[in-house]
Amino acid sequence: MICIGTSGFSYKDWLEVFYPVGLPQKDWLSYYAREFNTCEINSTYYAIPGPAVFQAMAAKTRDDFLFAVKANQEMTHQREDSAAICQSFRAAIEPIIIAGKLGCILAQFPYSFDFNRQNWQYLGTLRDNLAGLPVVIEFRNARWLKVDVFQWMRQQDLGFCCVDEPQLPNLLPPLAEATSKIGYVRFHGRNKDKWWQNDQPYERYDYTYKPEELAEWLPKIKKLAAVTEKTFVFANNHWKGQSIATVRQIRKMLE
Repeated sequence: MICIGTSGFSYKDWLEVFYPVGLPQKDWLSYYAREFNTCEINSTYYAIPGPAVFQAMAAKTRDDFLFAVKANQEMTHQREDSAAICQSFRAAIEPIIIAGKLGCILAQFPYSFDFNRQNWQYLGTLRDNLAGLPVVIEFRNARWLKVDVFQWMRQQDLGFCCVDEPQLPNLLPPLAEATSKIGYVRFHGRNKDKWWQNDQPYERYDYTYKPEELAEWLPKIKKLAAVTEKTFVFANNHWKGQSIATVRQIRKMLE
C-alpha cells in the first residue's frame, strides 16, 4: 500500500493555488482529504497540542486516512527529558491512535546528531519511550548510513526515512531502504543554494521538481512498497503549493 500526501496542509500561501478563495481555514483539512489519503503533521515539532486538536483532525478525515506525526523538538533536538515529553506526545495523539488513523511518528534528527555511541543509545531510549507505536527515523547526517545501524533498526522495528534533498557534503544520498513494516520517503527539494543559508525557513524547500527527477524515484518507491505493509510518500517543498504539484506528478506516474 502506497500512501501519498504532503508535509503539512495549513499554509496560507496555498490559497488560490490549492484552497479556493473564501474557504474557511477550519475546512482546509477536510478539503485536503478529498484528494489525499495521508498527511504529515509538522506543527507538533514546535508545540504539542491538546488531544482535542487531533480529535478534530480525525473527525475531518475519512476512515482510511492516515497521519504521520512529527516528533516534538524536545524529543529529537534537545533530548533532555525524553520520557516525560514522549508521555505528553503520546497523550496528545491518542485520539488518532484510537481512531486507527496513526500511520507513524516521524522523528527527524538534526544534522548535528552525529553517529556516535551516545546518540545511538538515545535512539534505543526513544524506541523504549514510544513502545508500541510505529516510529520512523530521519537522519540528516550521512554518517548513520551503516549496515550495522540498519540491522539494529530492523531488530528494534524502527523505520528508516528515505529522502530526496540537495547532494551536499554529508547529507543523505537518494537511498531506498526499509527497516520496518513502514516505508517512508520525503521530498525536500534540491535547492542547494538555500539549504544552509536562507533568510526564511521556507526558502530551503522552495523547489519545483522536474518530471525526470521524480521518475528517478519510481523504482525505489515500488521497491519499498514490495517489502513493507505501508509506504508513505510525502513532498515537503511546500512553498506556494509546489508540494501539491510534486505528489500529483508522483501519483500519476505510479498509476
